[in-house]
Amino acid sequence: MSDEDADPGLYGPGSVTWQCHGDPVMWIAGVRALYLQALHPRAVRAVLQNSTAFDGERGPGDAWGRLLRTADFVGTLTYGTAGAAERAGARVRAVHRGLSATDPDTGESFPVDDPALLLWVHCAQIDSFLHVLRRSGVPLTPAQADRYVDENRTNARLVGLDPEAVPATAGALAAYFDEVRPRLAAGADARAVDDFLRAPPVPPYLVPGRNLLWRPLVGLAYGALPGWAHQLYGRPAPAPRAVTRRLRLTGRVLRTIPAGLRWQLPPGHILKAMRRLGPGSRPSAYTLRKSAAILDRPGRARHDDGGGFKTWRSPD
Repeated sequence: MSDEDADPGLYGPGSVTWQCHGDPVMWIAGVRALYLQALHPRAVRAVLQNSTAFDGERGPGDAWGRLLRTADFVGTLTYGTAGAAERAGARVRAVHRGLSATDPDTGESFPVDDPALLLWVHCAQIDSFLHVLRRSGVPLTPAQADRYVDENRTNARLVGLDPEAVPATAGALAAYFDEVRPRLAAGADARAVDDFLRAPPVPPYLVPGRNLLWRPLVGLAYGALPGWAHQLYGRPAPAPRAVTRRLRLTGRVLRTIPAGLRWQLPPGHILKAMRRLGPGSRPSAYTLRKSAAILDRPGRARHDDGGGFKTWRSPD
């Protein structure tokens, strides 16, 4: 066995990130992150001016491809070897280094790898991942939430940020949003992203599936945004309690799908990691194994509901 075969990567099975990123609600969290990221005028302009993902010029394949590439990047950073993660980060930095965009208000040209923009994208993503995981029923304690935020400063480093300049706790992450909120807006670019997410272009024979499966997921992701984001978009959302109930129910339903089946979907990062490190590396936010060092309040599990997950009593 080579050293890379036994390489746990940049996070490893003992991390909160490793245990949580295999949860199926991460797809909902990813859509919430897109909604949140689009509220920064420069960040969304950088995407729209350097990609046709949301304008339909190259059809739905480009848009879905962008979403899948983002998921592949997160999967590589979480479950790939250290070398694979570093190479993925280097590719992203190289692409961003050569791109620029124009400020929609001032007309000023700015680099896509502006640290302020990279920080916004990172924080919107981590906030969305953590928020949806916890709100859907993953029982992370405050200490574990802080650990998750801190761990993902590794992710920030790989896209070109100084980890010391990135929030390291959930409280610091919340303070960052308080500081940046006055600079956020839902302009024409954000509304283009909203329009795409609500009704992405698909072949006619896939429209029923889009309406049945995709639209409820997107509605749930939008509903999970903070109230101030709903106000900026100018669209109402269900009451917070209703959103929480739907997220809990959706999480329970998705977690009944056997994890081994879900993880068969390409690119299969989790199964590759388990083959590399053995069955003890199987990720589950609900594990009680001391070796994973994830949950610090044992004894609350009721029963296994399939896919290696547990059903838990909720404190509320």
